[in-house]
Amino acid sequence: MAAPNKGRRPAAGGQSKPGRALALILIAMVALTGGMFISHNTTPRLGIDLAGGTSITLKAKPEPGQASAINKKNMDTAVSIMERRVNGLGVTESEVQTQGSDNIIVNIPKGTNSEQARQQVGQTAKLYFRPVLTAQPTAAPTPSASPSASTSGKPTPSGAPSASGKGTPSGAPSASGSPKGRALSDALKASPTPGASKPGSPTPNPSASSGDAAAAAKLQAQFAALDCSTREARSKAGEGAKSTEPTVACDKDGAEKFILGPAEVDGTDVSKAQAVINQQNGQWIVQMDFTGGGSKKFAAITGKLSQQQYPNNRFAIALDNQVVSAPTVSTTLSGSAEISGNFNQTTAQDLANVLSYGALPLTFQEQSVTTVTAALGADQLHAGLIAGAIGLALVIIYLVAYYRGLALIAILSLVVSAILTYTIMALLGPGIGFALNLPAVCGAIVAIGITADSFIVYFERIRDEIREGRTLRPAVERAWPRARRTILVSDFVSFLAAAVLFIVTVGKVQGFAFTLGLTTLLDVVVVFLFTKPVMTILARRKFFASGHPWSGLDPKRLGAKPPLRRARRTTSAPVDTPKEA
Repeated sequence: MAAPNKGRRPAAGGQSKPGRALALILIAMVALTGGMFISHNTTPRLGIDLAGGTSITLKAKPEPGQASAINKKNMDTAVSIMERRVNGLGVTESEVQTQGSDNIIVNIPKGTNSEQARQQVGQTAKLYFRPVLTAQPTAAPTPSASPSASTSGKPTPSGAPSASGKGTPSGAPSASGSPKGRALSDALKASPTPGASKPGSPTPNPSASSGDAAAAAKLQAQFAALDCSTREARSKAGEGAKSTEPTVACDKDGAEKFILGPAEVDGTDVSKAQAVINQQNGQWIVQMDFTGGGSKKFAAITGKLSQQQYPNNRFAIALDNQVVSAPTVSTTLSGSAEISGNFNQTTAQDLANVLSYGALPLTFQEQSVTTVTAALGADQLHAGLIAGAIGLALVIIYLVAYYRGLALIAILSLVVSAILTYTIMALLGPGIGFALNLPAVCGAIVAIGITADSFIVYFERIRDEIREGRTLRPAVERAWPRARRTILVSDFVSFLAAAVLFIVTVGKVQGFAFTLGLTTLLDVVVVFLFTKPVMTILARRKFFASGHPWSGLDPKRLGAKPPLRRARRTTSAPVDTPKEA
């Protein structure tokens, strides 16, 4: 006779190999914990309300006649610029985000000069186009950055951005046609003649006046001492220099430093800037349109630069005295221009935002400044942890009182979920800038109930099967498909609510939504890869399989029906019973 189990499919839920799922989640826990210690990020990054710091609320106000200037695009661009400024102060844990349609919230952690930060974020961005007098890499240049001859005979760095015109080039006016032109001419006299000295070591021209020589010597000293290795140092380069004076500056990545001439065009002369794809070669470029006055000034500076040799044929786009791009110029440009180079979509859009912000008709007014001390933050964190501990204790007491032995599985599952949540939060701090604030702690506390609810759904399905008269092992497998469906639907609703809350809200409420969504996803992982396999293994143990009174699966206590019996199979023909006469 064939074996009873021959040809049967494996039981639902992987009863035969629960060890695989347990091994998988164990590997994930070890990897996350190891990554946490290797990266030395053993604690989650705390937000302003827990660690202490300063929160600044700014309200956008349009210039007269520009009421429509307050829109999402302009506000997002302003946030990007403010982030750059705050980061320039050496702050790595700041938060800059919009709130509503016309407010920007800047959260700066403790240890930062809050007064300096207030001055930085509240100012209108200063964007200037300055000619490059001297440029020098801060590290050894790569082969792709070495000069190579262009088609016009002027050396340009291979792969460096370049500017070209989209209209008819106009004539190059004399540099002495305006006070700014004379300032540029004087600065060029004080700068090295292209090819006469190495870039980075400007020497005064013998024909320059003593005042020019002194200014050139001062610039040379500043340039030699210029440090572009940190954000804070780059933000302070050329600090206090006027737009009509030469200055020193770093690029935004710290890879190159410059001596720049007086500003010839400012941000308000740009009427429009956008990142587009060049239809001819499929490369991203940045297109600029100028106002009437800006077009004339841009033609003057590009006409002058197009006659120079590298690096003096470059103009620098400097935002808050930090060079965001320094393309070369090969012809006189007027009206509109495009900047091309090794751009991708992100870098092209970033540059377009910088150019657009210089023309934004927006100013920001400080609405409120709230300072949270570290002591107050510690008290809030302490209170949040106490609330979480009380909530967890109540859940455990309920599980033990009602489910008895099954509570062990639930507690172990909660421990696994807590380990995964903690390690992921610790790694997300430096990874994406996630900061654990008080609402996020509340989200984690709420998640305890959501996670426990999944266990309860599964346990109750198993108990229902036992009430129907089934033994534990088949009850565990028959209960899983129905419990799994209920758990997934419940967690999907919770995750959807968290996602919507995260999208439509700003500020600290997003911390609550993020934590709730994260723990909901982890609940699914823990139930599938830990709770179900552990339940399958324990169902084979006598303590649970025999329905011990303290197992939580006692058939008598659950009011089970008599055991279900299969119809007995017969191996011989039925025996006829004698009929009555």
